[in-house]
Amino acid sequence: MAKHNAANARIKREYFIYLKEAQRRDEGSIDAVAKALARFEEANGYKDFKTFHRAQAVAFKHKLDKQPAVRTGKPLSRATVNSTLTALRAFFVWLADRPGYKSRLTYADADYFNLAEKDVRIAKAARPKAFPSLEQVHHVIATMPTGTAIEMRNRALVAFALLTGARDGALASFRLKHVDLVQGRVDQDARDVKTKASKTFATWFFPVGGEALPIVQDWCHCLRATLLWGDDDPLFPPTQIGLGEDGGFVPVGLRRGECWQGAGAIREIFRNAFAAAGLPYFNPHSLRDTLVQLGEQVCTTPEQFKAWSQNLGHERVMTTLTSYGTVSPHRQAELIRNMGAAKVATGRLAATVDPALVAQVLAAMQSLPGKGMT
Repeated sequence: MAKHNAANARIKREYFIYLKEAQRRDEGSIDAVAKALARFEEANGYKDFKTFHRAQAVAFKHKLDKQPAVRTGKPLSRATVNSTLTALRAFFVWLADRPGYKSRLTYADADYFNLAEKDVRIAKAARPKAFPSLEQVHHVIATMPTGTAIEMRNRALVAFALLTGARDGALASFRLKHVDLVQGRVDQDARDVKTKASKTFATWFFPVGGEALPIVQDWCHCLRATLLWGDDDPLFPPTQIGLGEDGGFVPVGLRRGECWQGAGAIREIFRNAFAAAGLPYFNPHSLRDTLVQLGEQVCTTPEQFKAWSQNLGHERVMTTLTSYGTVSPHRQAELIRNMGAAKVATGRLAATVDPALVAQVLAAMQSLPGKGMT
């Protein structure tokens, strides 16, 4: 059976250019679309898109329901199925307006990729996200070794992630010039730093306590004063690989002048650090949830929480509250129970007051010359 269709490949390439240049989609989003199209083509026997029929969309939905996930072997989640079908629907809506396809496809045909409403609700349902407590992150940092430059970098990386809530892409691309230790600030400049949606903003170090700030200060001093690195050198340089004594490749130090090309190495550092501390793995992004939880505890005015939200790079407070500020089930139960206990306590207090005594007190206050109740 064919495993490639040249005509499909050409039109897909055109669609990917459209997504990048016209829709301003990033590479990760385009890769997800490419994966969805590859799934459909494989299930459909690599038939030409010009022969698309609504029955193919229906059959593909049924196949997705039975298809296992590669990593777990379990059925695909509703969220994965929904994102796949949404990407396919958007592609065929676009395709229906292209020369050579207009006479063969209709916009309505693409609607057959829609998932059932109940499945869409399941796919989009908000679920509690696991994230470490502030104490757990401090514990991880405290247990990380510092015997080599690589180990010092790894510890400073985790500490800096806690201080700033920076995403892993940004952590991989920071340079020394972006950190102002005097002001306690990091400039997430999208010209150099891989920020989400290429936003530029400043982040002042969050008041997380512990040894996070001294560790970052010591690391920056080490890079500048000991290694004599400059502003354009990476804040967290990649590992330099060289030949070991047995002739094999081994880590030999830090590579100057260039940043990590991706965030995979950073996630691996987090994975190893949490495992060494006897804790389950939490990725770098989960520390943003940790910081939001801290903000909910320390911020006492709307203005303070707005500043906390901006410090995470959020333009709107609602983004912080809806994406990161969900109350955990344990905390939710605690709050509800305390509300009930407070109500019962108030009722008991009211029940212990003697109405006759209250009337006597009020009468006495009214009888006081010049000091009655007004």
